[in-house]
Amino acid sequence: MNKGELIDKMHEASGLSKSDAESALNAFIEVIQQAVTAGDKVTLPGFGAFSQSARSERQARNPRTGETMTVPATKVAKFSVGAKFKERVAGR
Repeated sequence: MNKGELIDKMHEASGLSKSDAESALNAFIEVIQQAVTAGDKVTLPGFGAFSQSARSERQARNPRTGETMTVPATKVAKFSVGAKFKERVAGR
């Protein structure tokens, strides 16, 4: 499902107009991105949690040349699936 299809499903499920559903989805995404960027954890019970994780500097190999290189430390977004969501996907 892509973003447009998700907006259509939100429109059908909520009774919102398509433009309102799109605005709500865009606002949801923006708020989560801002919170995680600021280092906050966003928890949606039954669905999951969005957070920020730090990756330390490490050594890696360039697959073309075999040369060792240093991959710098970075921050990445992380999503942990909630228990109810896991169970639903597993068919329990």
